[in-house]
Amino acid sequence: MGVMTTSTTQVLRWIKQGLPEACVSVDGDGRHFSVRIIATEFEGVTLLQRHRLVYRALGEHMAHDIHALSIEALTPEEAESLN
Repeated sequence: MGVMTTSTTQVLRWIKQGLPEACVSVDGDGRHFSVRIIATEFEGVTLLQRHRLVYRALGEHMAHDIHALSIEALTPEEAESLN
């Protein structure tokens, strides 16, 4: 029996369920993912708190469907300053 893989679309959908107003982009190979999330929920919170919000949105999927996750969590103002 082969290893199950997760699509980038699934990861995007899971994050959007927990952070519905966020702008989310996902790249990955089925087990390792990089996400860029721009959300007002990140305003006024530490980097650790931002990551916890993302992990909370992903819930049990972090334990079962995602092997590794790289997170770029930005406020809209931070994202605008990078452009």
